[in-house]
Amino acid sequence: MSEITKLISFDGRDIRLTIGRFAPQAGGSVLIESGDTSVLVTATRSTGREGIDFLPLLVDYEERLYAAGRIPGGFLRREGRPPEKATLICRLIDRPLRPLFPDWMRDDIQVVATTLSMDDNVPPDVLAVTGASLAVLLAKIPFHGPMAAVRVGLVGDDFIINPTYAEVEAGDLDLVVAGSPEGIIMVEAGASQVSEEDIIEAIDFGYEVVLDLIKAQQELVTELGLEVEIPTRPEEDPTLLNYIQEQVNEPMKAVLGRLEKDKNVRDAALDDIKADLTQRIVELEDENAVKVAAAANSKSVGKIFKSITKKLMRQQIIEQGVRVDGRQLDEVRPISCSVGVLPNRVHGTGLFNRGLTQVLSVTTLGTPGDAQDMDDLHPDGKKRYLHHYNFPPYSVGETRPMRSPGRREVGHGALAERALVPVLPSKEDFPYVIRVVSEVLSSNGSTSMGSVCGSTLSLLDAGVPLSKPVSGAAMGLIKEGEEVRVLTDIQGIEDFLGDMDFKVAGTDTGITALQMDMKIHGLPLEVISKAIHQAKPARIHILGKMLEAIAEPRAELSPYAPRLLTIKIDPDQIGLVIGPGGKTIKGITEETGAKIDIEDTGIVTISAIDGEKAKQARQIILGMTRKLNAGDVYLGRVTRIIPIGAFVEIMAGKEGMIHISQLADYRVGKVEDEVALGDEVVVKIREIDGRGRINLSRLGIHPDEAAAARAGSADPE
Repeated sequence: MSEITKLISFDGRDIRLTIGRFAPQAGGSVLIESGDTSVLVTATRSTGREGIDFLPLLVDYEERLYAAGRIPGGFLRREGRPPEKATLICRLIDRPLRPLFPDWMRDDIQVVATTLSMDDNVPPDVLAVTGASLAVLLAKIPFHGPMAAVRVGLVGDDFIINPTYAEVEAGDLDLVVAGSPEGIIMVEAGASQVSEEDIIEAIDFGYEVVLDLIKAQQELVTELGLEVEIPTRPEEDPTLLNYIQEQVNEPMKAVLGRLEKDKNVRDAALDDIKADLTQRIVELEDENAVKVAAAANSKSVGKIFKSITKKLMRQQIIEQGVRVDGRQLDEVRPISCSVGVLPNRVHGTGLFNRGLTQVLSVTTLGTPGDAQDMDDLHPDGKKRYLHHYNFPPYSVGETRPMRSPGRREVGHGALAERALVPVLPSKEDFPYVIRVVSEVLSSNGSTSMGSVCGSTLSLLDAGVPLSKPVSGAAMGLIKEGEEVRVLTDIQGIEDFLGDMDFKVAGTDTGITALQMDMKIHGLPLEVISKAIHQAKPARIHILGKMLEAIAEPRAELSPYAPRLLTIKIDPDQIGLVIGPGGKTIKGITEETGAKIDIEDTGIVTISAIDGEKAKQARQIILGMTRKLNAGDVYLGRVTRIIPIGAFVEIMAGKEGMIHISQLADYRVGKVEDEVALGDEVVVKIREIDGRGRINLSRLGIHPDEAAAARAGSADPE
């Protein structure tokens, strides 16, 4: 293919496309650029593997630190395991792309997006999403596209398309909307308690630009003379399907229509029907067509059984407006909340139950040195709030090897983190680094929103002064033709067999996080609007239950949480506190047992489990860095005596000498006649000579000055 370039302009921003220049052996490739950010996206298809019963789509996002003019750290000096941000961008590309492939496709498809150049003003993620759509089209892979994505920011009262990092930071909204010609297909958002109406308006604003990007892709495909045909679904022998329907339709209707609230009882009844069906097939004559069809593909029975379950469950909701557990469409499952469920060596805990979903969230308070260094292309260097999510196999009654966190765990943790960041106290008000770990102990749908709720409880139990508590609910959707039903607080079967998973988190004021994923080709805005509005009363109801367990942050931190003291020193004195090779700061740490973190701005944070140790370290640093002036009065301690005077430590690390003539207002024969080692004496700085030596005196001190010096020493606060 000859090299082709195309420029797309919208809302004051340009996107440049280069086709036919890079990666000529990939199925399809495009270099998509905006500003100085360049992302190469490729799509390649290969013949499917035998026995695969799902779409083997693999999406990879690669960051190269050379894109920002940086060399990786570590011993190897090369990129290693993808950072968390890269994993989240993988998911951002995958989620709107996957539903647009025909559900019967079994060919291996791989999409790779690589950021080659990074402009701090242009995030690469939404470029990678749009580039993935174009790469798939260029590879002529069957695809119900095109698809595109844009970011929407809100600064003041104005929406901004594809805002810079700085604009996102300054604004109240960071929303990504992706769509196809048939409607909106994905929404991802973090917000500072933004109202439902503003969120809906932002989605609409973004989708209008998405349609412009889709149109530009369609025009480009036409210019290139490409025709992407979607083959019809392969025909399947209906023999086995008809037989299974005859056998299980009625008993399955009876189980689903029983409106059993207990998932385990319902699942056991469905398993019995499936086991009975399997046994009937085994007992058929060998030449029976049903048995032959089942033997030809051992996975067919399970696949058909699932499809019938899906059909009947959805039919019951559409026709009767009743869910399999008997709830109404907008009804939330029973909720219970607890705090302080673990000993207080753990700084804060929250246990959240919604139906059969149970999440234990645990808060740990750390020092500024515990902040996470971000070794990726994102301009933010450190994270002071960390949220991690674990999903062990026992939570769904399964056994499987436990590996390191996968993309799902990383994504769910990031969503819960995004929901809580807007209500966290500022670093100035609460200088702790905060880590929350959400352990999913039981799962039956919406564990990410359970993590948000459990983590709010845990943070309050730890004494973190949240501006407002946050709760969340997951919304679902059943769409059959023109009939649409929105479900509140979906459980596992409704998520698994439904068309949408729409998670909404926020306070009683507004939304803090949003994530919508589709299994169909798109939805109109009015359906999404209905889901957002329907989520609010559920969110408020859940919040009320949470506040019954704990209504405000604990007044006291756990006795095992570090105590932090913060002081500000002149940045020029940082080297003095650290000392050569870190000798001075290590000495203070060894003497007091406190941990000391110093920022380039001169902010010093001192932490210790024992608050008195932290105060001791603070006094030492204050003494080292305080600028002394002639006339200042201190309560000091005699440290040495020589024939001509006494040395007095007036603060940690600072001492001066009282000449024998300044010990009293009369002639002193011997220094020892006036003071002894260890004595506390009130002294005034007489002068600081050119060599920095401090000359002290006990003369000319007003009684009020002496009283203030003694009071200041007794109360270092």
